[in-house]
Amino acid sequence: MQFTNTWYQQLAGFYTALQPTPLKNPRLLFHSAELARELGLDESWFAPEKAGIWSGDTLLPGMQPLAQVYSGHQFGVWAGQLGDGRGLLLGEQQLPDGRKMDWHLKGAGLTPYSRMGDGRAVLRSSLREFLASEAMHHLGIPTSRALTVVTSDEPVYRETTERGAMLLRVAESHLRFGHFEHFFYAQQPEKVRQLADYAIEHHWPALKSEPQRYLLWFSDVVKRTARLIAHWQSVGFAHGVMNTDNMSILGLTLDYGPFGFLDDYQPDFICNHSDYQGRYSFDNQPVVGLWNLNRLAHSLSGLMTADQLKQALADYEPELMRCWGERMRAKLGLMTKDQHDNDILTGLLALMTKEGSDYSWTFRQLSLTEQQQTTSPLRDEFIDREAFDSWYNIWRQRLLEEDRSDADRQQQMKQANPAVVLRNYLAQQAIEQAEKDDISMLSRLHQALSQPFDDVPAFADLTQRAPDWGKKLEVSCSS
Repeated sequence: MQFTNTWYQQLAGFYTALQPTPLKNPRLLFHSAELARELGLDESWFAPEKAGIWSGDTLLPGMQPLAQVYSGHQFGVWAGQLGDGRGLLLGEQQLPDGRKMDWHLKGAGLTPYSRMGDGRAVLRSSLREFLASEAMHHLGIPTSRALTVVTSDEPVYRETTERGAMLLRVAESHLRFGHFEHFFYAQQPEKVRQLADYAIEHHWPALKSEPQRYLLWFSDVVKRTARLIAHWQSVGFAHGVMNTDNMSILGLTLDYGPFGFLDDYQPDFICNHSDYQGRYSFDNQPVVGLWNLNRLAHSLSGLMTADQLKQALADYEPELMRCWGERMRAKLGLMTKDQHDNDILTGLLALMTKEGSDYSWTFRQLSLTEQQQTTSPLRDEFIDREAFDSWYNIWRQRLLEEDRSDADRQQQMKQANPAVVLRNYLAQQAIEQAEKDDISMLSRLHQALSQPFDDVPAFADLTQRAPDWGKKLEVSCSS
């Protein structure tokens, strides 16, 4: 296995080099065997005696641990210097296909950027991020990945005393909007340019010789962000903390905290109980994405003209709507475009909002409808059946216009409408058992999330709507 650290080698002044701080009696609790195989790791890497690799005790050749410095806007307010307060970039694994993957250890101890924090992570939040990132990956949504979770005997204090843990996550890059903001507001334009050149060299190499490389690069960042948020909206995912320091330049879902998948369809759903004003509500995410891109554009104003920045930003809404339209049309089983398709979608969403219909369950059940049926199995899910019948007749006529077989359409719809998503109550059940060193639910849930579009009888209980108590779980930024 070959490691390097181009951030360490090429970006002096952008980080602090330091070693991880070990936990007390660390033990490997769980790992993603699938991701391990993709990284060329066999099961011997996860033997008990290898726990030091996953807890920061043992560094592999070529690793040079460092904490990155960045800043950001948090809840719409400039927060100043932030940085890796509890995580370390260990190094970049060189894969045989030429790609490099960051290995990032979360919960690795105090850094110069910890501010008032303790530099630690707890088992609860580590398992939530592990499950969420793996779930998003298998839903086809760009994301960081999670390789291992280590538990320990070390107490960590949050609202209560919890078990300290470490998460090793993997991503093509941890480069954030906030990296550029940090050096822009520090009035170091040469470092903003250096960082942009680094990003292009390592992640957009085809643009290096282009005269308009900064414009082409930023335009792609805008479009990646638009597509990412369109994907979130289509599966009912709320991130919860879309601060600029949590936004990936590569358009990856990054920094899972108080996230939530919709249970009842509530467009104004707020998954973070610390978000008192609802800035990061589900229906606000597309607007916040553009707001964050405007903050990034401001930080890049020394590289491009105002007109160029506006030109790139103008691509956001069309790309968002194009991608979202494609995904929602697939969820409705439509292969062709029609000017009235949006009316069909908004009509269904209005019914779901009125009745508090479960988002994932409703669309999955819709996938089972046969177009020759004059009534749908979903009819009994609605109190206002007359309103549903009216909508259903319009949708059914639209399906008949496409002249496709039920089998073909249903297969497409099932690939767009997951049977399993990471509902908060499922994650909570897995966490509570894992805190007692029972990983049976964790393992089972992880397996189900790795095949979210399949009908697996053994996982039927994981596809059901959330119980009332499960809808009331509160999640905050504390981890």
